[in-house]
Amino acid sequence: MSSKKHVAGKKSKDSVFLYALSTCPWCKKTKILLEDLSITYDYIDVDLLVGDDQNEVVAEIEAINPQGGFPTLVINKTEVIVGYKPEEITAALS
Repeated sequence: MSSKKHVAGKKSKDSVFLYALSTCPWCKKTKILLEDLSITYDYIDVDLLVGDDQNEVVAEIEAINPQGGFPTLVINKTEVIVGYKPEEITAALS
């Protein structure tokens, strides 16, 4: 999937993936928080995908987050944090 973007940080011990929307203020705040924490992460802006690519990613999100809310942050493919929760995100990644 070519729309996935990578952000390099100083800390990369965890696998961190963010499902976001380009127009979502909470998604933007989550990206800023991850960068402030110097976390290496990958993300995808789901609303910028089209057709089958978007359908595939939406299905991925629904499998881990049935409510489908944004942002959806996945840490080490096991921990899921939905919404902008800075304290929870910081604790999970420290």
